[in-house]
Amino acid sequence: MLPLAIVTALAMLVGWFPLTSIWGQQSQINSTKAQIAAIKQQQKSLTQQSNASSTKSQALIQAREQYQLVLPGQSLIQVLPGLATGVVAEHTGDPGFAPVVSPSSVSSLTTVTTPSLSATHPSSNFFTRFVHTLEFWR
Repeated sequence: MLPLAIVTALAMLVGWFPLTSIWGQQSQINSTKAQIAAIKQQQKSLTQQSNASSTKSQALIQAREQYQLVLPGQSLIQVLPGLATGVVAEHTGDPGFAPVVSPSSVSSLTTVTTPSLSATHPSSNFFTRFVHTLEFWR
């Protein structure tokens, strides 16, 4: 019985320890393969995007839409939408595709008024006036 127990113990030691390390290494290999597959998919997508924008016309379109760039000799004019009520000016990309502001809506534009610096309150103390002069605290 003792020789059988010794042989079984040796078989377990020889078989168990390498199998656990092999199993751990296999799980690391599988996770690395999954990461490689994801990176290859990203590379394929980026290559397709690069090929799509490699032509001169595509580069010009992208420069116009995303960066508002124009060719030499051209000028970019941006017409901003007015603040008319009930009109929603939603557009994305090229600002040249935005609707033109009608001249009648110019009167509806609000003007920004700046507070007068000479207006002081005689009843306020120094600290209150100091706090009111700091714009970022308001």
